[in-house]
Amino acid sequence: MSLGKRMQGKRVLVTGAGTGIGQGIAREFWREGAAVALHYSHSRDGAMAVVDEAQRAGAQVTALQADFTELDSAVWMAEQAAAFLGGIDVLINNAGITMNRPFLEVTPDQFDTVYGVNIRAMYFVTQAVVKRMIAQGGGAVVNLTSIHAYEGYQEHTVYAGTKGAIVAFTRCLAVELAPKGIRVNAIAPGAIEVQAHHEVLPDYDAAAMGRVIPAGFVGQPHDIAKAAMFLASDDARYIVGQTLIVDGGTTAWMPFGDGFRQPVGGQFGKHYVPGL
Repeated sequence: MSLGKRMQGKRVLVTGAGTGIGQGIAREFWREGAAVALHYSHSRDGAMAVVDEAQRAGAQVTALQADFTELDSAVWMAEQAAAFLGGIDVLINNAGITMNRPFLEVTPDQFDTVYGVNIRAMYFVTQAVVKRMIAQGGGAVVNLTSIHAYEGYQEHTVYAGTKGAIVAFTRCLAVELAPKGIRVNAIAPGAIEVQAHHEVLPDYDAAAMGRVIPAGFVGQPHDIAKAAMFLASDDARYIVGQTLIVDGGTTAWMPFGDGFRQPVGGQFGKHYVPGL
């Protein structure tokens, strides 16, 4: 496979790249010529599949494991990525965990785990990377949030809170870092077909879900990867502090209905959040 040129010479760290959206983003960047360090927590097989594919094509790619519930591990990973790449030009903050739980049943441990991974680890990984970006003269940060930051959904008070925090964090950090030559933006995906949907939701039906999305289909990881590529590139040089919603029109329509009265019907977060 011949490599593209849009990211030729760029050094990219993608967190949470063992599965789903992160995996798709990591693949997109190396195919466009970037050297990529991809982080994974538990999904080693998925991460190594990307590495093997990339190395066969002659790309410079490695995978690094880190548990984002342990802050020292997360920051260590960022330092190792910078050492492998010789610096970092683009940081894609994709790592995160999902949890649905009725509000009255959420425990402090569950709350702390989700905020620890989705906010605390992301915050300090970004801090470690940005120090290097400043020293090298600039860079780009793209944070992955969610349409849960903008619209309510039952049993998602904890998860949605972290995603709203990422939007605010993105806006504030962008203003602070723009004078230092670092652009910060975010992407809020809507429904994207990932492995977790098939594992957690027994009645998951992509075609049925697509019928209630204005675009007519459920998005794929490469749809988000294309947006991340754009925001990280010089084509987006005048876009600062924004959150790009990529959701097939989900947040653009007014869904009058009583779906909010129904339970979610599956349990996200079983492998990551205590007590589920």
